[in-house]
Amino acid sequence: MFDATTILAYKGANKAVIGGDGQVTFGNTVLKGNATKIRTLYKDQILAGFAGSTADAFNLFDMFEGHLEACKGDLLKSVIAFSKEWRKDKLLRRLEAMMIVLNKEKIFILSGNGDVVEPEDGAIASIGSGGNFAISAARALAKHSTLDEEAVVRESLMIAGELCIYTNQNIKILKLED
Repeated sequence: MFDATTILAYKGANKAVIGGDGQVTFGNTVLKGNATKIRTLYKDQILAGFAGSTADAFNLFDMFEGHLEACKGDLLKSVIAFSKEWRKDKLLRRLEAMMIVLNKEKIFILSGNGDVVEPEDGAIASIGSGGNFAISAARALAKHSTLDEEAVVRESLMIAGELCIYTNQNIKILKLED
């Protein structure tokens, strides 16, 4: 688990949404409160977010974008190719970052070990220090409320920001809609 952020993604029936807080923490100090840790990739068809070292995450984003281009935006093929490269490269295996990537059909967590994990429910994934708080809230809200995907992500991240000292409530959201 990486301190300093919370990223939550929800692939619902109508939208794919990713959100992240803005806190950057170094040790026990908040360095920045309005960082952006989510972005769109490959012609605005893929959403991605990271937790961990910022410099490592930017390297991972760049590498992953290369795989997306080579695979013409096919998310599944891209995560598999990316994982293979990550596992083979000694420098990559030392990067301290995780990513969530999703489109309207699939959602994956890319771990710091080069693992690719598709969430059991195929719909909700989280990473970072407040990830367990955010995913718990998201599962409850998705099951027991009429909130849309974007509202579930926003409210769940707000709850994580109330509970996790490495997460703030400066929430940024990106979405893909039909």
